[in-house]
Amino acid sequence: MTTELLTTETDLQEAPVAPLPAMDVCAIIPARGGSKGVPRKNLRPLGGEPLVTRAVRSVRGVAGIDEVVVSTDDAEIAYAARSAGAWVVDRPERLAGDTASSESALQHALGQLASRGAVPDVVVFVQATSPFIDPADLQRAVALVQDDECDVAFSVTRTHDHLWRLGPNGPVGVNHEVGRRLRRQDRDAEFCETGAFYVMRTSGFLEHGHRFFGRIRMVEVDVRDALEIDTEHDLRLAEELLLRREAEASDPAASPIPARAVVTDFDGVHTDDSVRLDQHGVESVVVSRSDGMGVAQLKRAGRPVLVLSTETNPVVSARADKLGVQAITGCDDKITALRAWAQEIGVGLHDIAYLGNDVNDVECLMSVGWPVVPADAHPAARVVARHVLRRPGGDGAVRELADRVLSASQEGPHHG
Repeated sequence: MTTELLTTETDLQEAPVAPLPAMDVCAIIPARGGSKGVPRKNLRPLGGEPLVTRAVRSVRGVAGIDEVVVSTDDAEIAYAARSAGAWVVDRPERLAGDTASSESALQHALGQLASRGAVPDVVVFVQATSPFIDPADLQRAVALVQDDECDVAFSVTRTHDHLWRLGPNGPVGVNHEVGRRLRRQDRDAEFCETGAFYVMRTSGFLEHGHRFFGRIRMVEVDVRDALEIDTEHDLRLAEELLLRREAEASDPAASPIPARAVVTDFDGVHTDDSVRLDQHGVESVVVSRSDGMGVAQLKRAGRPVLVLSTETNPVVSARADKLGVQAITGCDDKITALRAWAQEIGVGLHDIAYLGNDVNDVECLMSVGWPVVPADAHPAARVVARHVLRRPGGDGAVRELADRVLSASQEGPHHG
């Protein structure tokens, strides 16, 4: 596709311009040159390419998006965007300052497109500072609006975090009762806006002048894809995540876990951390069949396996019995139980892989040689993990851990 620099408002008034091809869906990436937290943020490299280039390339790979436009006041950003295959709108200085809203940049860009005879039915607002947007997630959002299921679709992540604010007399619970501490699975999930993308019906956006209007739908994305770069620390973290993704995207042997024994939590690891009630009010959980096959492979290879859980639900022991592995349930002191089991089988903690997903797993994760968490683990667990799996709890996490353990080159099975 041929790309060019769209001219300024003054130039448009003074000279005729060629029309643009018709488009149904247009993505607009606002990328100004100024930035306080991270200087020249949109041009900072990640994986060897500027953030704005990465954003354009990612969005151009989404089926259903006809054009990608970058709105900028900066010549270097404009050059990088054009080189990546985007149309470029020259944003006026008055719309590029610290106080200018993203909505004003979108309105200006749509006005420029209108002057060229190309007003899209759907506009996609994408942040260049969200470098891990999954094209499949963005495509889902576009389809929701195009299929008239909503007027706006935007990216969110699921959270069970307990939020607090400072009140006149100290901390006050925002989304929970201070005197009633519910378990994670007993609380309704809440959702955090990621800021990565917003898909909007153009007519509604122009009418309301805001990204939220009419019928709104959330598009849940993987928490690993939700990083937004606002600080130098965020940028360093993004580099680390990118390197890890590249390693994990290859064969499991590229990131082996040479553990001699495996310990797993249950809820959020063998399950998706949710409890379902049947028509008689009996609790049940859903487990992944592939996880069961992963445990069977570990057993055949001679790796001891333990399910270590604080849960008292009999389904935990029943599942362990079916898998043919040891289980310790209703355990309030997991680290003591872990140490006792390690001593019993004659394996040092440094040779154990522990797969946990929540705050109560942190001490165990920090005590073993191979701390591992599922893709959807709590941030407190992720930060101490040595390996973050690609698969979430209840959807192949245990199988992936088994693959990584068994891919490690070792001389035959170990029995402790």
